[in-house]
Amino acid sequence: MINVTDLRSGATFQEENNLFEVLEYSHTKMGRGTASIKVKVRNLKTGSITEKSFISGARVDEADLDKKEAQFLYKDDKESTFMDNTTYDQFTVANSLLSGGEKFLKEGESYQLMIFGDQVLKVELPRTVELKVVDSPPGARGDTVANAYKGAVLENGMKVQVPMFIKEGEKVKVDTRSSEYIERVK
Repeated sequence: MINVTDLRSGATFQEENNLFEVLEYSHTKMGRGTASIKVKVRNLKTGSITEKSFISGARVDEADLDKKEAQFLYKDDKESTFMDNTTYDQFTVANSLLSGGEKFLKEGESYQLMIFGDQVLKVELPRTVELKVVDSPPGARGDTVANAYKGAVLENGMKVQVPMFIKEGEKVKVDTRSSEYIERVK
């Protein structure tokens, strides 16, 4: 059992045959009453996001999840396929479960899979990925007061706003949570 005050972002717990991952945590204490814990959670089986409230001192069941490292092989319109690095077993994961993260998967790269029983519930993506710019129009010249950005297409087909000095063939670092440009990679 896990105390609800330990449910920080990224923690997983089980409740009524559902598995949840904590996205946000807040602790509120008003006056002389007991504290309340509010967590924003994602149901790992359905992908839905809800908010749950608990009183301080409540406990929830710990989720018995296995983590496996697996290599990304390929994807199609509906699912992505991974291979266990030690047993060579293959796993398919619905792209809807990845919540848009499938665009950051690179063939041959290894990722952590969260597995419950024989079902893959989540693929843990790194916070940043390095991608090559395949199409970027030349930047406009001239004085600019603020940072100027232009559109660029990356090797995974994603469009992102980059600074004017980024050229085709260069690598950029992109945040997987917000899909935004972070910096140029040398």
